[in-house]
Amino acid sequence: MATTQIETVQTGADKAKLAAAVVLLVGALVAFYMLGRQGAWAQWGALIVGLAAAVAVFATSDSGKRLYGFGRDAWREVRKVVWPTRKEAIQMTAYVFAFAVIMALFLWVTDKTLEWFFYDLLLGWKK
Repeated sequence: MATTQIETVQTGADKAKLAAAVVLLVGALVAFYMLGRQGAWAQWGALIVGLAAAVAVFATSDSGKRLYGFGRDAWREVRKVVWPTRKEAIQMTAYVFAFAVIMALFLWVTDKTLEWFFYDLLLGWKK
């Protein structure tokens, strides 16, 4: 049995960065709605600047660095995948559809056979 160690050590500065990111996010949303009379440019500008500031503060935190590392590693793994060609994808899709049709026909025939056996032969309830 494998043992996994999970470390969740957060410093006070890291918690402060996360709190600041949340405050900036909420501030951006409040500014968006408060600047409704100033026009769309002011609203969207405040929202975008606030969101950018929140993302920047979050990116400097330990959680942000780990999230960025996870994304970088995931992208690296995606580049390693051998993707099927168009022809292979179409063939596999056709196989799946053909299997679904064959299964539907099989289940329909099975259902009708059981219906005939139980209702017509066994119980004598002819239609």
